[in-house]
Amino acid sequence: MSDEHGHEHPKHVLSEHARRAYAIRDLLLEKGVLTEDDVQTQIKYQEARSPANGAKLVARAWIDPAFRQRLIDDPKAACAELGIDATSINEFVVLENSEQVRHMVVCTLCSCYPRPILGRPPDWYKSFNYRKRSVADPRGVLREFGTELPDDIEVRVHDSTADIRYIVLPVRPPGTEGWSEEDLARLVTRDSLIGVTDPLSSISA
Repeated sequence: MSDEHGHEHPKHVLSEHARRAYAIRDLLLEKGVLTEDDVQTQIKYQEARSPANGAKLVARAWIDPAFRQRLIDDPKAACAELGIDATSINEFVVLENSEQVRHMVVCTLCSCYPRPILGRPPDWYKSFNYRKRSVADPRGVLREFGTELPDDIEVRVHDSTADIRYIVLPVRPPGTEGWSEEDLARLVTRDSLIGVTDPLSSISA
């Protein structure tokens, strides 16, 4: 296929897994097991699951102490307050960082991850290197992410399982007093919710 200038554009080639998924979808639609509305609803649901959900939770917790306590005591209910569906997580725990303690999340067996809150896990989270070294040398792993911690700060590593998922509630960056909830949420990164970095200290214009 070429454009008006005569340039050739490569055709998009689907992988074997993608072709199989489309074939299954088409068969389910043909048999009436699913409708097109069902498919679109599920697509929208999956797309809504991203680190932005976790950032919303943290930003609200930073400005609302009562919500922060509810988030720690009953994370699923706190999620529901912000329109985030965390019901698919069996047990959900929020780990609050402090000036003395830092939390870090790993899944040593596979890649268990709070997808409704953070979306898809990054490739490094699923790697054998991270899964092994986070337990054996957490400070070394943190340094590789650019996080240098004084020796007097305790690092606690939490191992996710099929039954329990974690997110980290990081310490609010100094100098953000009076910021809006929306701007605070922009400081919260996926990696800070896993515990390997701090939130951003500023946002670009």
